[in-house]
Amino acid sequence: MKFTEGYWLPSEKANASHAMQAYEVEQIPGGMRILATTRPIEHRGMTLNLPTITVEFVAHTPDTISMEAWHYEAYDNKVPSFDKTESVYEDVTVTINEDEAVLDTGSVLVRVQRKGVFAYTFEADGKVLTGSGFRNLSYIRWDRKQSTMLPAPNYMTEKYQPYMVSELSLGVGECVYGLGERFTPFVKNGQVVDTWNEDGGTASEIGYKCVPFYMTNNGYGILVDSTDNVSFEVASEKVEYVGFSVPGERIKYYLFHGLSPKKIMNEYTALTGRPALPPAWSFGLWLTTSFTTDYDENTTSSFIQGMADRDIPLHVFHFDCYWMERFKWCNFQWDHEVTTDPKGMLKRYHDKGLKICVWINPYIGQQSELFEEGMEHGYFIKRIDGSVWQTDLWQPGMAVVDFTNPEACKWYQSKLKALLDDGVDCFKTDFGERIPVKGIQYYDGSDPVKMHNYFTFLYNKAVFEVLEKERGKGEAVLFARSATVGGQQFPAHWGGDCSATYVSMAETLRGGLSLSAGGFGFWSHDISGFEQTAPADIYKRWCQFGLLSSHSRLHGSSSYRVPWLFDEESCVILKEFVNLKCRLMPYIYERAVKAHKNGTPVLRPMMLEFSEDRACDCLDLQYMFGPSLLVAPVFKESGEVSYYLPKGTWINLITGEKKEGGTWIKETHDYHSLPLMVRENTILPMGASETEAEYDYADGVTLVLSEFSDGASAEVEIPDTKGNTVMKAYAVRKGDEIEVSVEGRNGNFTVKNLGSGTVVVK
Repeated sequence: MKFTEGYWLPSEKANASHAMQAYEVEQIPGGMRILATTRPIEHRGMTLNLPTITVEFVAHTPDTISMEAWHYEAYDNKVPSFDKTESVYEDVTVTINEDEAVLDTGSVLVRVQRKGVFAYTFEADGKVLTGSGFRNLSYIRWDRKQSTMLPAPNYMTEKYQPYMVSELSLGVGECVYGLGERFTPFVKNGQVVDTWNEDGGTASEIGYKCVPFYMTNNGYGILVDSTDNVSFEVASEKVEYVGFSVPGERIKYYLFHGLSPKKIMNEYTALTGRPALPPAWSFGLWLTTSFTTDYDENTTSSFIQGMADRDIPLHVFHFDCYWMERFKWCNFQWDHEVTTDPKGMLKRYHDKGLKICVWINPYIGQQSELFEEGMEHGYFIKRIDGSVWQTDLWQPGMAVVDFTNPEACKWYQSKLKALLDDGVDCFKTDFGERIPVKGIQYYDGSDPVKMHNYFTFLYNKAVFEVLEKERGKGEAVLFARSATVGGQQFPAHWGGDCSATYVSMAETLRGGLSLSAGGFGFWSHDISGFEQTAPADIYKRWCQFGLLSSHSRLHGSSSYRVPWLFDEESCVILKEFVNLKCRLMPYIYERAVKAHKNGTPVLRPMMLEFSEDRACDCLDLQYMFGPSLLVAPVFKESGEVSYYLPKGTWINLITGEKKEGGTWIKETHDYHSLPLMVRENTILPMGASETEAEYDYADGVTLVLSEFSDGASAEVEIPDTKGNTVMKAYAVRKGDEIEVSVEGRNGNFTVKNLGSGTVVVK
């Protein structure tokens, strides 16, 4: 939200009070508190009729420091708070003198200037990470209607919308990443980003998953601790700064320092939650009914059988919203037109080795059998007058479950448990971002506006909890459409509604990369696009991309996504890449375990893996699939693709072709291949099964060696399907020999060398 007209001129609607002087400083546990005056104080009389801003810096770890500033301390609008795990780190040094006040954690320090204008810097390793200076911390009375001291209707009553504003500096060449699922350019510099979850599609600046967290390539990340619509001016209002504004009288943010983006991600997810480990079967191929199509058992069975007839492995079948009767979403009851024997159908599909997913949302239509029950017990969001809030948007007369009410959560979960008892294995949680904000009240009194984004956290948490309880820890997975800070704890996350074009395919990738830069470990998208029907060319290219993502789902809007409806070659291509993903599962699942333990996402931007290579700063048409595989999807019908290889020797896993990095590569690929490059000095474990996502990864594993340079070594851990390490492999090159050794399991493995040198198994 812009408060200035360009750099100098304040908006006519902005009545600003800027922090101008660090007037008083005191030490507090883990940090320091500053009383900042909004004008320099030269004598005692200047302290009258003066707004002040109180600022606190507190250390939570050696690499995490919070900054909190407020105008009116007693201002409380009952805000929800992000779910965080934090404590105060008190092993710090605080130094206060006439010139400056310094908080030093041993890793990061905050330096507050006391002489002259109010300013502070965050510093680490002898360099400034970011800072705030002249008029960079402000209290804004927006659209102020002044009070009067005379007897009048506005006597002592100012009217305005309060905002707290902070601006943090950017250096030359500093790039900003993250802020949730954003389909706009991957580097956010020059963009205005409002973190307000909406249903906008991929061709929009609107995001389903807005996260007020960004990181830069200068060694830090920033989380603005507000569930409200935090508005970011990313080198836009003032090109030297990232500005962010929060409605209200208080602002708080955390700075996370790290020598690498991975370390920053580790610090951020330690505070806001690490991704849960999804079950191994969820990494297989998902097929859905699509949205507005026929869902009857004959149709769905024909798709399942069609995949089997063509030897295309299928692991999960998803029923979209039409599994329930029209006008009755959600009643959690199968439409008799879909099946008259839902339990029997689910058993028949389970007997074929499939897991079952069904679509749900937090809305209860007026025609649903559950509406009266929810209304009677007060389980819905209410109007101010106490009646149930309703709308005809989406479903006639629908209400929204109030997840701030513990009893409403239990009630909603009981309906999901009944589905799980019938044989459903997981859920797609839709529509967590279409939540009212005006004229309503929540059970716990939360501010409706500030609940809008946070609602999805409570919704997905309720669903995930019942899955974990009923299926067990490590067996819970949901596909979440909307999310906010902390939502990464409930994987996986779906990115849509993309269109069936190459342009939209690229938009989808940018959204996934942006989401990954916000701590989300697992991400999926609608293969070949949701809207429209892709030509066979795009379908085949998107199958390559989709199967080289953490989770892989075929889904559409008004048309089906089974490959034979596109052409016969599509069946071949889909099969090849499902087979490839199944064989890659020892590698993929080990990366999933790491994401669960340290927060590093499976699919990651190039800058996250190669932070020292400045050529990677802006790349958004390629990505790393874990630390060892580079993927460059093909976005042209001609098969032409240009991609950048960081320094080192890379080998295409599919073709075996070797390339030297440090340069751009241009190639042409048919549908059977794409740039899938193995990083040098890598042991890539490939499993024995090309049909299953969940199997014994160590049994018969092939240890694929890339190009090893002399003296280079590598190791890899191979997990079981519960995430426990059952086998470790080591490789080191000495001269012309590559020595390979293995710990654990029964020694049933083989070694394949893609590069030079003679392999010796010890």
